[in-house]
Formats: sequence, structure tokens, C-alpha cells
Amino acid sequence: MKYILALLTIFGTSLIYSQSVEFNVDETVVTNHEVTINGKQFNYTAETGMQPVWDQQGKPIAGLQYTYYKVSNLKKNETSKERPLVISFNGGPGSASVWMHLAYTGPRILNISDEGFPVQPYGYKENPYSILDVADIVYVNPVNTGYSRPVLDEKGNFEKSKFFGVNADVEYLAEWINTFVSRKDKWLAPKYLIGESYGTTRVSGLANSLQNSHWMYINGVILVSPTELGIERDGPIEVANRLPYFTAAAWYHDKLSPELQSKPILDVLDEVESFTIQELIPALTMGGFLDSEKKKAIVEKMSYYSSVEEKLFLQNNLELPFNVFWKTLKIDDGYTVGRLDSRYLGLDGKEAGTRPDYNSELTAWLQSFTPAINDYLKNELNYKTDLKYNMFGNVYPWDRTQNNNTGKELRQAMAQNPSMEVMIQSGLFDGATTYFNAKYTMWHIDASGKMQDRLHFKTYESGHMMYLRKEDLETANNDIREFIKTSLPKANSPIKY
Repeated sequence: MKYILALLTIFGTSLIYSQSVEFNVDETVVTNHEVTINGKQFNYTAETGMQPVWDQQGKPIAGLQYTYYKVSNLKKNETSKERPLVISFNGGPGSASVWMHLAYTGPRILNISDEGFPVQPYGYKENPYSILDVADIVYVNPVNTGYSRPVLDEKGNFEKSKFFGVNADVEYLAEWINTFVSRKDKWLAPKYLIGESYGTTRVSGLANSLQNSHWMYINGVILVSPTELGIERDGPIEVANRLPYFTAAAWYHDKLSPELQSKPILDVLDEVESFTIQELIPALTMGGFLDSEKKKAIVEKMSYYSSVEEKLFLQNNLELPFNVFWKTLKIDDGYTVGRLDSRYLGLDGKEAGTRPDYNSELTAWLQSFTPAINDYLKNELNYKTDLKYNMFGNVYPWDRTQNNNTGKELRQAMAQNPSMEVMIQSGLFDGATTYFNAKYTMWHIDASGKMQDRLHFKTYESGHMMYLRKEDLETANNDIREFIKTSLPKANSPIKY
């Protein structure tokens, strides 16, 4: 049951205009709620609103919309200021924080089917697996996502370079987090960063920036469906790394041979990973000089592990594009498969062509998420605004001219902080940030191998947003819960090598 507590604070005095819609860069609304997690009831407050981004002169240049959940009925000897804090970002980079907020770790989740497909009536319900029992959580929307907006000048413009780019994104968000932690009196709290997709690039950079520019040390980083983090894998490795995902998607759709279909998927993937590393990468390295008999044997195996016809691999010089796979895997059944989650099916206008007409998984997600988040913020959290909630906002042009070194930055943060742990979560049927590429990323975050015991890898039988599947929602949240509990240093124990 919800109770409106108050319009807590309005710090700013001037109204900011964006697309002729008024908004305040510094305001919050607080409501009271309850949720039952793993059979235990928790009372909590939900604070949603805007917190400013300031320039070096202390002038507000943007307002970031956030939602902060804080447990009220604390455990004995537990204080709010020392309770763990999870800071959550999604990706895009122009994506709102709606996905993990309203479907994964928060106290409310979508009303969807057990496999993650839209149902009507749209809406949301209690999340019995939320991690709110072990940590307070804040969901942050970067500029132009959700209700977050830049402050426009008298001509209706703003300086995009301050927000839109790999390094600019990390820099201003680190400043914002510093302000948030100070306002909420959470400096003594263990802190965790969680990011999904491009959000993994974001939080990897933030871990290093927060430690080295703000002297705020992070206990753990959770990478959900991670990107490459700037770790090179061009050429034969990039091509070869596709095959385990092809196998997983084909297995899900019952397209492999009976002997492979009869095995548990992880056993099949162990087999194809060994082939990929030991045979496929060396063969692809030979390029056009690969021995014809060896090439024939390699193509046969690639077809065996993917259900893709041998001639398609040969026509593409063994480099089968992802979009061709999504278009052709179920072509005989009349469907395409989804990019971010290949369990979802699409229906193209023509069977001919080299790519699906649309992303079938994304259209399904938007159908269930968009009405739910708009209703939830307005009617349960009492946050009312005429701003449009940007599921995806305009962050163009995104500056990639400065190299993405976030993988190296994450390693540096870990090296400087002996207690920092990292966990990677990947869905086996994700064709955008594939599980095997995520595993490769983990292998190469620390080439020395000295920190491999602090890097943890989890997989789930679903896609990019593995938590949409009910079984994985429970498992993945439990994995985070356990990660937080086990990564907390023992009281009064020195943090050192």
C-alpha cells in the first residue's frame, strides 16, 4: 500500500525549459511502500525526482531523473548510512534505466509471461526476488533518457560534448554520484555499480573515475550483458567468437542434430567452445591460404554446430554475418529470430533478404515496458511531469574519437582496491553482446591472471535481459545477492594484498 509522504525538496528556484515543457533541475517526491522478498516484508521509501549536474562554476547544466529505494525497517545493529548502495545504469548509450528498474532488481516488476512476453492488462507487481533486502538502490537516467534533460541556453541549445561521449559520460556521472552520495549520507556505505549493455562500459569507467577523481572506492561491479569494454578482438577472433552463440540459438529452436539436441545446453557449448578455441581460430587465421581439406572439415563442423548450411559459410568466406543468421535460422518455419534475445520470433514481409525487417524482441519489450513505467512513476511514485519519458533518447553524436579504455580502467580500479570484485551475467541467447564474447572480455580484463579469483561469470538460458524469464529473474537476483554478501570485507579486517 502506498502513502504519499511529501514533496520533500525543491532546491532550485528557476524553471528550465526543454521543448517548451517546464521542469525543475532539483526536486524530489518521496512515497512509502512495502514489499515481500523471499518471504520477509520490507518497508521502504521511494524517492524520485531530479538532481542537477553542475559545471565548474556551479551552474546547473542538466537535471538527471533518478529513483532511490531505501529500506525503512532496518535489521538490528544496521544503520542506513552503512547499508550497501547499488547504483544502477542501463545502456544504449541513449537508453533509460527503465529495464533493470522495472524488471530486475527493484521492488516492482512488469506484469509479463513467465518467459518474458507481453501480456495485457499491462502493469507491474511486487518483485519477490528484489535485492532490496540486502542493499538500497538508485536507478539513474543519463541526459536525454527517461525524464533527464539538459539545461538549454536562450537559443534553445546545449553543449552536447559535455554529455555525449565515452569519457564525457563517465566524467559528469561521477560528479553526479558524488553529489548523490553526499546528499544521502552514504559515504560510509559499501558501494556497488551495476550496468547493462553499454551500461557496462559506463560503470567500468566509473569504477576507475570514482576512485581516482573522487576517492570513492567501490566494493563491486556487476556487468550485465557486457560490451567489449575496449578490449580488442578484431579479425579471426571476432568471427570465431560468434559460433557458440549460433549454437545456443540453434539449440533453443531445436535445429541441431538429435545427438546435440539430446544434451544439456551447457554440455553442448563446452564442446563448441573447445572447437572454437582449438580449431576454428587457427583455421581462420590462415585466411585464403587455409588448406582445402582442412577448410572442408572446418565448414562441416561449423554447420554441425549451427544448423547453417555449409554453402552459406563458404559464400561468406567462413565469416557469417549475424544478421544473416537471424534471418535464416528459422526461415523454413517462416520466421526470423531476435537479435538481443533469439527466443523471440519476427515475421518479415519477404523471406528473401539478408536481415530481419525489425527487432522482434525489442518491439515486444517496448510493448510491455512503456505503459508500465509511465503509469508507475505517475501513479505509484507520484512523480508528475509533462516531459516525455524517453525509453531511448537522442544522444547523437556520441563521441567515440577518444579510445574506449574502460576494460583497462576497470582492471586499474581492481588493482588499486584489493577488495573490489567483478561479476559478469550473460544470457546464452543474446546475439548482440554474446555470452562467449562476455567470457572473452572477462579473460582479458586482467591479462596477468593475478585477479582471476575476483572475476565471476554467470550464464542464464535467456537473452540480453535474462531477468525477463521468471526462472532467471530469481536465479540472477540471487547471484547478485550472494555477490554482495560475499564481497563485503570482514569488519575491521585490513584491505591489502
